[in-house]
Amino acid sequence: MQTNVYIDGFNLYYGAVRNTPYKWLNPESLARALLPDASINRVKYFTAPVKSRNDSPDAPSRQQVYLRALRTIDGMSIVEGKFKDREGQYPQYPFAYGPKGDSAVALPLKVQIQRSEEKGTDVNIASHLLMDCFKGEYERAVLISNDSDLALPVRMVRDDFKKEVVVINPQRGARRGVWEMQRAASRVVHRINASLLANCQFPDPLADSDGTFSKPRGW
Repeated sequence: MQTNVYIDGFNLYYGAVRNTPYKWLNPESLARALLPDASINRVKYFTAPVKSRNDSPDAPSRQQVYLRALRTIDGMSIVEGKFKDREGQYPQYPFAYGPKGDSAVALPLKVQIQRSEEKGTDVNIASHLLMDCFKGEYERAVLISNDSDLALPVRMVRDDFKKEVVVINPQRGARRGVWEMQRAASRVVHRINASLLANCQFPDPLADSDGTFSKPRGW
C-alpha cells in the first residue's frame, strides 16, 4: 500500500529514545518494522533547530549530524519550525512564601526563568498531511506522534478522504494521553520497545555524498 510517513521529531525523541542508547534511530526502518506491508513513497521529518544551552552546548551540532543521517533516506524531506524564547517570572517550586506585608495573605516567591517553546511543528505536520492527501500522494498515512492536537487532521483524512491513517505512539508501553488519537485514527500502534529500537539503528559509520560520518559521541 502506497504510504507516506510523517514524523514528529521531538515527540519521537522525548517519547522513545531520550535517555536510551538508541538515539541513532532510523525512523523509516521503524515504520517498516511496524508496518511490513507498507510501500513507502515519502518520509517527512518535522523538527526545529535547537539552540546551545549551558547544560548542552553541543546540542546543535549533534542535531545537525542526525539530520545529515536522515537525509540518507530515499524520499526524505526535513521540515523545520522554530523555537521561540520566552522570559518571565513564575512561582518557584517547591512553593515558598514571602511575608504578608500589606497583603492579607503571603504571596508565593517567584523566580525569573527563560524557556524555549517549539513553534510551528503541529501546524506543519497537519498542513503536509492534508496537502499530500489532496494531491493523492498516498493510500495510507503513518504518523509517528501522540500529539492530540493532530487528531482533527487525522480524522479528516480518515473520514472525509477515506484514507487509512496509522498512528505510531512513541510513548513506550504507555497509552495515556492518546485516547483522542484512538478515536481519530484508523488504528494506533503501541509496540515500540527497546528491542525494536535496537534493530532500527542507522549503520555507524554512515556515508553520504560528502563522505563518511559517525553518530555523535555518547549516542
